[in-house]
Amino acid sequence: MSDPLAAVTEHLRAHFAGLGIDSPPDIASVTFLGVERMDVLRFGPDPRPGRKDVFHHVSLGCSRYPMADPSEPVSDPLRGPRAEVVLSVRAGSPMPGLARSLAVVAATPAVEGVVLGPDALVDLSGPLWGGSPFTAVLLGTSDIPDLPLAPPKDPLTFLSAVPITQNEGAWIRLKGAEAMRQAWADDGVDVLDPLRPASGSPGSA
Repeated sequence: MSDPLAAVTEHLRAHFAGLGIDSPPDIASVTFLGVERMDVLRFGPDPRPGRKDVFHHVSLGCSRYPMADPSEPVSDPLRGPRAEVVLSVRAGSPMPGLARSLAVVAATPAVEGVVLGPDALVDLSGPLWGGSPFTAVLLGTSDIPDLPLAPPKDPLTFLSAVPITQNEGAWIRLKGAEAMRQAWADDGVDVLDPLRPASGSPGSA
């Protein structure tokens, strides 16, 4: 089976070049015992109005193989959903450990046998970066177009990852992902801000 990662990298570079980010990405490599290497590509800063301090962190390695439902007796080595994870955040304070945390999210299909998709909640049980109040991410759709792969492989999708607090995670488990996104909108929360306040509470109506 051909490795799709070179095509993923070129697809990402073309996408971000279209946004005005022409410089090559910074690359952080992360290894886990028993799992192939995960890279995290850092594109930015974003030159668009309102996003000039935003950097985009994208996993590279999750899509090496299709994600498989562990309940299925036999996994298909070609067919099945493939994804990479995108976490966009405003620069400002240092965020040590962010690349590793994103790699952990991207490795969950290989490590835990889960299928990542929109509205999935991935709990890391610890800060996403040093001093962060965020301990999990809420996945959603991103604005990066799908990457078609040679048949019979399914297209590769890019999932956005929004950092969330423990209280926000409880809200999502109680009321759902869309209720959380609506609470952010109602409260005027900038989810790209690493210093943003939490929104919502499990007991709210």
